[in-house]
Amino acid sequence: MTPAFRLTPLPLAPFAKLFGLDDAALAPHYARRVTADESPGFPCRVSLKEAEVGETLLLLPFAHHDVASPYAGFGPIYVRENAQPARLKAGEIPGVVRSRLLSVRGYDTAGMMLYGDVVEGRRVEDTITRQFADPQVAYIHLHNAKRGCYSCRVERL
Repeated sequence: MTPAFRLTPLPLAPFAKLFGLDDAALAPHYARRVTADESPGFPCRVSLKEAEVGETLLLLPFAHHDVASPYAGFGPIYVRENAQPARLKAGEIPGVVRSRLLSVRGYDTAGMMLYGDVVEGRRVEDTITRQFADPQVAYIHLHNAKRGCYSCRVERL
């Protein structure tokens, strides 16, 4: 049986124009250019891969839950300069997700949180499946639990 969900990365387009900017031009976007000095440690939200040591990324705030709800939210994310958008199969969990402690948050169509669980990434499929068993859950967000950073969205198929 094919898993009934897919992880979706952020699109590259909103960030592409920022890579050519110098530090002064990045400042109004609250963005900073950083160089990965360890791996893992710099998870890209577009490629859903870890940056390699020496790779350039942007660290910037992102409105990951831009909804008219008390659960609206934004926070810091990394985007690799040479990122290619991840193209994941149904049920595929990339290493950048599987290797972390995750906060798994299920929302309804009004952007209200119905579920919040903390789980090791290697066991996230069970939590996603359990939350999607509730027909009121329209989508799920994954966050890295230790730092609280947004990781990716999970769509029901």
